[in-house]
Formats: sequence, C-alpha cells, structure tokens
Amino acid sequence: MNNLNLAPLYPEVFLVIAASAILLIDMFLSDAKRNLTYMMSLAALVIAGILTWTDFSSGATVYTFRNMFVSDPMSNLLKLFCYLAVGLTFVYSRQYGSLRNMTNNGIGGEFYVMSLFALVGQMVMVSANNFLAIYLGLELMSLSTYALVALRRDHTASTEAAMKYFILGAMASGFLLYGISMLYGATGSLDLSEVARVTASGTANHTVLVFGIVFVVAGIAFKLGAAPFHMWVPDVYQGSPTSVTLILGGAPKLAVFGMAMRLLVEGMWSLAIDWQQMLTVLAVVSMAVGNITAIAQTNLKRMLAYSTISQMGFMLLGMLSGVYAGGDASAAANAYSSSMFYSITYVITTLGSFGLIMLLSRAGFEAENIDDFKGLNQRSPWFAAMMLIMMLSLAGVPPMVGFYSKLAVLQSVLATGKLWLSIVAVMFSLVGAYYYLRVIKVMYFDEAVDKTKIHASADMRVALSLNGVAVLVLGLLPGPLMAACVTAIVRTLAS
Repeated sequence: MNNLNLAPLYPEVFLVIAASAILLIDMFLSDAKRNLTYMMSLAALVIAGILTWTDFSSGATVYTFRNMFVSDPMSNLLKLFCYLAVGLTFVYSRQYGSLRNMTNNGIGGEFYVMSLFALVGQMVMVSANNFLAIYLGLELMSLSTYALVALRRDHTASTEAAMKYFILGAMASGFLLYGISMLYGATGSLDLSEVARVTASGTANHTVLVFGIVFVVAGIAFKLGAAPFHMWVPDVYQGSPTSVTLILGGAPKLAVFGMAMRLLVEGMWSLAIDWQQMLTVLAVVSMAVGNITAIAQTNLKRMLAYSTISQMGFMLLGMLSGVYAGGDASAAANAYSSSMFYSITYVITTLGSFGLIMLLSRAGFEAENIDDFKGLNQRSPWFAAMMLIMMLSLAGVPPMVGFYSKLAVLQSVLATGKLWLSIVAVMFSLVGAYYYLRVIKVMYFDEAVDKTKIHASADMRVALSLNGVAVLVLGLLPGPLMAACVTAIVRTLAS
C-alpha cells in the first residue's frame, strides 16, 4: 500500500479546486450571467465522474494517507450516484430559482458552491477508513447543508428550519464524536482495520465498546432521518426551498449508507450482535412512525419527509439482515447489496418527485401541497405520468424499481429466518401505499383548480423525462445495477 499515492484522491482534489474556482469566478458575475456558474458546476461533476469511473472500472482497492482513505468499488459506485443526484438537483433547481429571483434573496452562485463542498464531504465519508476522516467528511457535509437551509434569510420558515437543523445536527455530531472517543479509548486506535482486529480479539472492554456503539448508531440514525431521531426531517424538508430539500434528501443518504458500512460492518463486525439489535428497533420504529404519520399530511414535502423516514427503515432491514446471516458470506453480501440497491433507487425516485414539485412551482407560488397537484393530468399528461411512476415506485408497486428494491430487501430478511420482520415490513408498506395513491387520485380524478400553463426549460423536461423512464426501466431490468452493487460489496468486504 502506497501511502504517498494521490491517485485515489483525484476526484476529491479536483472538486475542491473546481468549487473554489467557481466561487471566485461567480463573485464577478452579474445575475444575468449566473448560467455560467450553473454550467461550470455541471462540468465539474462530469469531470469528477470520469475520474471516479476510471477508478471504478479498474475494480481495484487502493489505500492512501496511512490507510485513512480508501478507494474501492463500493465507494466509487456510491460517488457516481452522488454526482448524478447533485447534477439532477442543479438541473431541477435552475428554473425554480430563476422564477423566484432567488439570487436577490441570498441564493446565487453560493448554492452551487456549497452543494459541491457538501458533495466533497460525502465523498470523504464513503471513502474514509479512519474515525477522524469519517468525522471530517461528515462535518464538511453538515456545515454546508446548514448554510444551504438558511440561505433564504428573509423567509421565516427557512430560518426556523435552519435553526432546528443546526441545533439537532450539532447534537447528533456530538453523539457520534462521543461514541468514537469511547471506541478509541477501548481499542487504542482510530484506524477501522485496527479497531476491527482489536474488537475481534476480545481484549477490549466490552462494556465501553457497547456504549460507544450506542452513540455511533444514534449519530448514524440522525443523519439517515430514522425514528426516533427523525425530529428534524419534516420541518427541514418543508421549511427549506425545494431545491435545498432535494440536496438534503438525495446524495447524503448514499453517503450515510457508506459511512454506516465503514463503521458498523468493516470496523465493528465482531460486535454485530450488539448493533444489529439497535438497527432492528430503528427499522421497525421508522417504518411505523413514517408510514402512519404520513397519512395525516396535506403538505406534499412534509408527506415525502415522513416517507423518507419509512424508506430509511426499510433500507436498515438490509443492513441488519447481513448481520443475521452470520458466517454465511454470500448471504451477508446479498443483504448489504440489497440495502445499497435500495438506497440508490430510493434517491433516484426522490429526485424525480421533488423535481416535479419544483416544475409546478412558479413565481410567488410553491406547489408543495397535495391539492396543488389536482388535475395535473388535464394540464400535462406526460408529467402526470412521471409523477405516477414516482409514487408507484415509492409505494413498491410493480413494475417500478421500488417494487424490486423492496423485494430484494425482503428476500434478504427471509433468508435469515426472520419471518416476523418481513411481515411487519409488508404490513407497513401496505399502510404507506395509501398516501402515495392519494396523490395519484388527486392528479387523475380531481378537477384542476390551477389551470396555469406549465413552463419547463428544455434541460428540465429532458432530465425529468429520463428520470421517470429510468425508474421504470430499472424496475423492468434491475439486473445490471444489482450486479454492480453485489460486485462492489463483495470486492469491498474481501479487501
């Protein structure tokens, strides 16, 4: 292992340089020329994607910086979808911001720059092989998103959401840091490989390790938005500008999944009997709270926030199923890959859902209530079909990709013999189908109240259309993406 090899860090280094350059250039641009910032940000994502794809296609695992940073198939695949999530968010947000003249309200080039810095933090999170590196990436992402939520300074709801997010986020970071300090005290190392070796040897104080794991899992649960650490999700999703809501609900979910894999699976596999019980409780409570509470919501962004809570509970089922698989490496890999597949497809579907909310919004009007979608089929059959695909996928209805991702997770749960957990998951999925179908009913069977013509830029029309088609195609042909997830997990765990 070459600790002076900077090649694995090229995507991160490039994005830091690109974001800094974009920030400087944007200072000298007028609002009329803000499209240049948009184009430069997309170009930076494309170049970073090419660099990461080169690493991913090689299939190699490379450590650097004294094993603090690792480039492996899992991290590279997650990074590629993080680029996709942020890129689509930029495309969906351009028209949304321009219609509100948001540059005059504090959202201009800094929206793109801070989103890119948040992305760098996410990339560090999924590639970190050391407690300090994980925390560094987490804080870079968190501080950037705190600022993004607070960008709309003259909006009371955004200011309130930013305050709640910052205070609760600081608490969660404290939990995670305190848990890391206890794990360091028990094992004497910040390196995940060394932590795994010490915990497997049984020489560390088990009580201290368990206390450390409790705080670490609490920090992870907060960043995922899993119940009972979900308090910030509905308020922040609703109070933030929809473009910022999508920044929070997209790529960070992939980054936290990667962080959880590093900390729990790679670093503390020998303590799985302890943390899998916590994940079981988090998964069940998240599905219960998310699905039941979402029924009562009339605000679509708030409903999708509770939907996120329930979806994260489903994703955790895959992670804890890998633990139940015990010594069966194949079953464990299938469980983790199903969880990874679920995370990726959930993010893709969420991008389309919030993209359509931004499409229907216009100057002085936020299309964030369910009633705002009344009669959408009369106004635009195509975009109504796109929203239909998103809602059916989130509900887990075939042939959408949401059905296959839920099926893959349930199969991994059944493979462990935990039939009761599968039944609970299916029952709560049936409950959740109600509020998704309610949106479909409103679009197709209610009379349109707002008959304003829908205006969409060419890039947004193309992106939304491809987003919807991708959700359908991945449901019909999930094999390639699932195979990529399985290969990434197997090679990563083998290294």
